[in-house]
Amino acid sequence: MEPKILWEPDSDFIKNSNLAEYVEWLSANRGLDFTVSENARENIENYKVLWNWSVERLEDFWESVWQFFEVKSYSDYKAVLDERRMPGAKWFDGSTLNYAEHAFLKAGEGEAVVSVREDGFRKALSWDDLKRETAAFAAWLKEMGVKKGDRVVAYSSQVPEAVVALLATASIGAIWAAVGGEVAPRAVIDRFKQLDPKVLVAVDGYFYNGREFNKLEDIRTVAQGIPSLERVVLVPNLSDSPELKLDIPVHLWSETVERKEKLIFEPVAFDHPLWVLYTSGTTGIPKPIVHGHGGITVEIFKGSFHMDFKEGDRFLWYSPPSWMMWNTVVSGLLAGATIVFYDGSPMYNFLTPLWEICEKEKLDIFGTSAPFLHGCMKFGLEPASQYNLESLRMIGSTAAPLSPEGFEWVYKKVKEDVWLNSASGGTDVMTGFVGGCPILPVWSGELQCRWLGTKVEAYNIEGKPVINEVGELVVELPMPSMPLYFWNDPDFRWYKESYFSMFPNVWWHGDWLMVTDRGTAIIFGRSDSTIKRKGVRMGTLDFYKVVENLDEVVNSLIVEVKGKIFLFVVLAPGVELTDELKEKINTALRENLGPYFVADYIVQVPDIPMTLNYKKLEVPIKKILLGWEVSKAVNLDSIMNPDAVFKVVEAAKPYVEQLESE
Repeated sequence: MEPKILWEPDSDFIKNSNLAEYVEWLSANRGLDFTVSENARENIENYKVLWNWSVERLEDFWESVWQFFEVKSYSDYKAVLDERRMPGAKWFDGSTLNYAEHAFLKAGEGEAVVSVREDGFRKALSWDDLKRETAAFAAWLKEMGVKKGDRVVAYSSQVPEAVVALLATASIGAIWAAVGGEVAPRAVIDRFKQLDPKVLVAVDGYFYNGREFNKLEDIRTVAQGIPSLERVVLVPNLSDSPELKLDIPVHLWSETVERKEKLIFEPVAFDHPLWVLYTSGTTGIPKPIVHGHGGITVEIFKGSFHMDFKEGDRFLWYSPPSWMMWNTVVSGLLAGATIVFYDGSPMYNFLTPLWEICEKEKLDIFGTSAPFLHGCMKFGLEPASQYNLESLRMIGSTAAPLSPEGFEWVYKKVKEDVWLNSASGGTDVMTGFVGGCPILPVWSGELQCRWLGTKVEAYNIEGKPVINEVGELVVELPMPSMPLYFWNDPDFRWYKESYFSMFPNVWWHGDWLMVTDRGTAIIFGRSDSTIKRKGVRMGTLDFYKVVENLDEVVNSLIVEVKGKIFLFVVLAPGVELTDELKEKINTALRENLGPYFVADYIVQVPDIPMTLNYKKLEVPIKKILLGWEVSKAVNLDSIMNPDAVFKVVEAAKPYVEQLESE
């Protein structure tokens, strides 16, 4: 049965969208007569035609994006795309530009960056402030010996200074990386040590869920664990003048931005590294994904067709700096939007802070996670009657699939006339694959479309595209924002294993996807075994390193099922799984990986199922717990100890039944 339509944009909403303006531009400048109707239902077929053109004429599409948004380049490109190959596609070869410069091209008169702390403290930077501080910090970095290609890293919460530091780093051609303050020092060192950074920007602490978290000792641990660091910049957040003594120089933020300097942008190649984002595979150290200045710039511009952010919008998408959505919010500056951050726990004070910010900051675009919306629904919140959400035009949801009930709650309890933009993409590409479209209806439980210029398909087991069937989410053609490479992976071996091991020359993403005959998409969750909480991913090896370091634990297996973390443990002889041991295990996880990554269910089992080459059976166990038949989830002939599969499933059964009944 076809799901019901919950919302349709009216004719003014459609006509005022960036996408409608782009289609008009294509007609006037390219002679391409695509149609955008004032009736959203008529646009179902219209959008399919536009999407087909954008992937069949891939080079023409991306050149039109470049021209429509007037990308500022200091030299001409030789070709839009040298060859349709993955990995290694070379886009706009010969062009030189700077991502940070594009963040200031639509600078206005008012506020550029706003951060609201959990305790209510509000800090704002005007466009002039942002320009002045970016120029000063960039000059300071250069004076400290930071050059093009050097790395600057941040251990930070959602403060405006982190935005300044990113833009300044990019402006001189240095490379940025950041993790949120909630990440434990060990995990921070694992990520940053790979990069050999020169400078660490760190926030002295933050407020979260009614508590103060002083980070000075964690900063000391991180700094001591990264031998390449030459200096640390402390950003005051809990204290006006935090003090930290290290063997390397420590500077207060105010020292680095006190001088008046001219903002200068270093022109860099299209594929010059902009930043390193971290995702995690199921084994090995976290993947350090390198994105380029040009690829991110054109992808952010393209994304504005689907996010519809505009000059003057007030835009918040709750995200710590560990998650790509923080970078996406910063990139709202490219559209001339005012970007807004909430530095605290969205769960604080009965899940009310983000709704309060929607009202007080008069947000046009409010993005969050599906788990947050589900939490509000279960808690019985009714934001429509509690807050003035008149300015709110779009609610974004990502990080996990939003249930049909979640969709309907938004329209019943938040706002009847609002665009619910449920999207799914990846840190890997710093963008969406499927998600919102401002000219289309919103169906309950479905994402509106496949994004333009992104050849997304659902593959069956034979590697063929299917419609109205669940398959593996793949991308058949290159995207400008695909990783340039992984750090320290010169032969692309790690890169290829991560994305091209399942289907030759086709990007495999690790999500279950259905594309419907109406052009909508439904995401059914991760098909790989990465653990993802609040937008932050953590590889299973990170968990095993902590859990199996405990004397009581011999072996372990971790999977995420319906948003809950199941940790199966094999204990040492004579050891029983008591409440005290469960608490000890979760305390270790909290201290080493951070508070998001404690286990919801810890289950004792006699053995962990292993493949013949000694790999833990993470993905098959997850599939079985999600309801797959054992024979379809795993080839038992390839398992070293097949009996262990059934014992794990049996041990998990009461907890799975409990989940299904909730």
